[in-house]
Amino acid sequence: MDAKRSSTVADRLLGWYDVHARALPWRAPPGTPADPYRVWLSEVMLQQTTVAAVAPRFAAWTARWPDFSSLAAADEADVMAAWAGLGYYARARNLVATARVVAADHGGRFPDTEAQLRALPGLGAYTAAAVAAIAFGRRAVVVDANVERVVARLFAIDTPLPAARPMIRAAADTITPDERAGDFAQAMMDLGSGLCTVRAPKCLLCPLRMDCAGFATGAPEMFPVKAKKAARKQRYGTIFWLERGDDVLLVRRPDSGLLGGMRALPTGPWETQAPGLEGAPVQADWRLLATTVTHGFTHMDLELALAVARVDAHHPGSWWPIADLASAGLPTLFAKAAAAIRSSS
Repeated sequence: MDAKRSSTVADRLLGWYDVHARALPWRAPPGTPADPYRVWLSEVMLQQTTVAAVAPRFAAWTARWPDFSSLAAADEADVMAAWAGLGYYARARNLVATARVVAADHGGRFPDTEAQLRALPGLGAYTAAAVAAIAFGRRAVVVDANVERVVARLFAIDTPLPAARPMIRAAADTITPDERAGDFAQAMMDLGSGLCTVRAPKCLLCPLRMDCAGFATGAPEMFPVKAKKAARKQRYGTIFWLERGDDVLLVRRPDSGLLGGMRALPTGPWETQAPGLEGAPVQADWRLLATTVTHGFTHMDLELALAVARVDAHHPGSWWPIADLASAGLPTLFAKAAAAIRSSS
């Protein structure tokens, strides 16, 4: 695509965005600088999560921790509990770590260049580019899943993913304008979310239809081309529900690994065969329920047996009131297990 046509793409898209921009709680109106804290937080929350799911969680979070200084002073356990259900829990730990770096080393102000942003905990290439463009007006090439789809169709890039990603980024670079780069990035996101959808794209409403090589093929939904997915692993384990009076035993998972640092019910190893009662937190009269709980991660499916027992003697650990378990901030997997166990009693 030549420079003149690239400029036309940007102009058409920005004109469309000025009229059709989504109103989102973290977004400023077109042409207006956005709050860096809110941009950064929203971008982290939105990774692998929908706008509809994030919006109420974003409102609750910013009411509790409205800026870098308040988040930097937060107890990490409270942050992890507030994050429960959003997945990829290392992101929550990185949010606290970044807030503390910003408070301690940057006078409470977010750095405003991609290079400086990349140096902060958990800020990868995409998040750094998004914050630089949207919050600070820097020219940056911002490519999320929606933008990736729009660009692959616009240029009819037929190399399968993930090998196509460098080509898609290079193509996105050719149409990213020097001015209003943040609005352009958000316009591309909105276009992908609302019109250039995975299935049944609304091409007749698209401001870039006449520039779109994918549309010209007659089958824009074929782009981007997806490589065949590898078979997901299947793993098995056991979750342990240990009651003492009206309380249940919770543990803190190791910081590294899946669901790291989260409060959880004790669990044994996750293996290729059902491990039975291996890894039980104490010796007790454990009873395996007929019910199991399944949960999918990005790389594996997990099936968990449920074992229950009761102890009367004191046992060290974190005991949580069963009636108030919702406030513990359990990850979705363990919340599902708790609900299944309580409904079976």
